[in-house]
Amino acid sequence: MLIHADETASSSAVTTTPTPTTTPSPYLHWLRDMRPEDRGVYLIQLLNRCARDVSLGALDGANACLDCISLLASPDGDAIQRVSSYFTQALASRVLRRSFPGVFRALTHSSSATSPTAAESLLVRRHYFDLCPFLKLSFLAANQSILDAMVGERVVHAIDLHPTEPAQWVALMQALSARAEGPPHLRVTAVHDNRDLLEHFAARLTEEAEKLDVPFQFHPVVSRIEDLDIERDLRVKTGEAVAVVSILQLHALLSDAEQTSPPAKTQFENCLQSGQGTLGELMEKDYFMTQTSVSTIPASARLERFLGSLWRLSPKVMVVVEQESNHNAPTLGERFNEALNYYAALFDCLESTAGRGSVERARVEKMMLGEEIKDIIACEGLERRERHERVERWAQRMDRAGFGRVPMGYFGLVQARRLLQSCGGCEGYNVREENGWLFLCWQERDLFSVSSWKCRRYE
Repeated sequence: MLIHADETASSSAVTTTPTPTTTPSPYLHWLRDMRPEDRGVYLIQLLNRCARDVSLGALDGANACLDCISLLASPDGDAIQRVSSYFTQALASRVLRRSFPGVFRALTHSSSATSPTAAESLLVRRHYFDLCPFLKLSFLAANQSILDAMVGERVVHAIDLHPTEPAQWVALMQALSARAEGPPHLRVTAVHDNRDLLEHFAARLTEEAEKLDVPFQFHPVVSRIEDLDIERDLRVKTGEAVAVVSILQLHALLSDAEQTSPPAKTQFENCLQSGQGTLGELMEKDYFMTQTSVSTIPASARLERFLGSLWRLSPKVMVVVEQESNHNAPTLGERFNEALNYYAALFDCLESTAGRGSVERARVEKMMLGEEIKDIIACEGLERRERHERVERWAQRMDRAGFGRVPMGYFGLVQARRLLQSCGGCEGYNVREENGWLFLCWQERDLFSVSSWKCRRYE
C-alpha cells in the first residue's frame, strides 16, 4: 500500500466528499456506507490534511478532520482503517501534548495503569515474531554473518544488544556444534532491561548447550542500551573473537538530536575532519575524552561515541538491523507521509497473515506498532525515541566509527529466500540484496535493512 497525498487528491471518488471544516454529522450515513476503496482514499486525504493543520497549529481544522476520521477509521477494520486509527490517536495526542499540556498530563496519568507491562510487551514481541517473518529473517542473516566471521575461532563471544527470542542463539549453537573441527567455546552476553527475560534466556540456552555438548557461558546485563557502559558491562576478555548484534536498537541513541551543544559538536567534528583518524582510532588514543557524561552530550555524538566504544572491542563482525525508513526528520510535516506509507505496509503484512478477529494481531498493532506511531508523530525532543533512518545514513556512521562493510553473502540471501518459501502465508514478502546489504520487503517496499560490519583492524 503506497500512499501519496498528490495521487489521492486527484481521485474522482472523493471530489464530492464533504469538506471536514464543518461537523460531519449530516454525512454520517454517507460516510459509513462508502465503498472500501473510496473510504481508504478519503481517509488518506483526511489524515494528510489533519497533519498539515496540526503542524500549522490550526486546531479548528485539525479537530474537524479528526471528527471525520473517527467515523471511518477503526482498530478492528481493514488495514487502512486500522493504521488510520492509530495515526488519528497519535495526531490527537500531539494536539493535546502541545496545546493543552495539563489535559494531556491528566489523561496520561489516569491511563498509566493500562500501559503494557514488561511481560505484555514481551508477549507482543513473540506474537510479532510468529505473525511476520522479519525477525526470523534478521536472525538468520545475523547468524550467517557470525558463522562466516568465526571460521576457525575457538572462543566466540556474541553480544546481543537487545535479545527478543532465544531461537536465534539456539540456531547458532546448532550450527556451531556441526562444525567439522567441533564447536568453539561460546559466550553470549545479552543486554536487556527485563531481568525475567534474561533469566529465561539463560535457562533456555544453557539447556540447549548441554544437549548439544557446546561449551557455554551466559552473561546477563540488566540495562537499557542508552545506559550501557560498554567496557564495564560487557567484560570482553583477551583472546575472544567478538560478534555484536543490534536488532532495531541503535536508533534509540538519537533520541535527543535537537538538544545540540555547539562547543562539543564543533570539537567532535574538528577531530574527525582534521584527518587524524576515525572516531574509534581517536578514542583508542583517548583523543576525544571529555568530562561530559554520555547522558548530556548531543545524541549524534552519543551514538558515535557508543559505536567507537564498540570499535575498541575489535569485533570481527557487527550486524545491524534497522527500519528502512526516514522517521528522524526534524518536523512533523517531513515525517508524516513517510511514516504513514511505512506503517501502512506493515499493517498490510499483518492483514495478509492474520484475520481481523485475531487477538495476537490486535495486540501487535496496538502495543507495538501503535506505540511506535505515537512516538514518531506525537513526541519531540528527548521523548522521541523511534528515530529510524535508512541504511545509507547508518553506513556513514559506521564508517566514521572505524567499521568496514562486510557484504552479505549469496548463501545468506539464498537461505533467507528458502525460509520465506518454507513459511506458510508469506506471499508478498521478499528479500533482496543491494550494495552488500539485505533488504526485507513487503511487495516492492523495503521495510528493514540488514548490514554487516567489521572493525577495520581486520582489513
